[in-house]
Amino acid sequence: MAVPKRKKSKMRIRMRKAQKKATIASTSTCPNCGVPVQTHRACPNCGMYRGRKVLNVAVEA
Repeated sequence: MAVPKRKKSKMRIRMRKAQKKATIASTSTCPNCGVPVQTHRACPNCGMYRGRKVLNVAVEA
């Protein structure tokens, strides 16, 4: 099994970790109600996904 000969320096480790960045989730508009929705998710406003109702959303009075 391969074993490192020397310890990795803090700078080398931090340079590698600097490449990992968080990305913003992409959004699109719901074709039914027009609210921005995260892609591949059911709409929290109307409960529609790909043209059919999948969630029962309570209507606020």
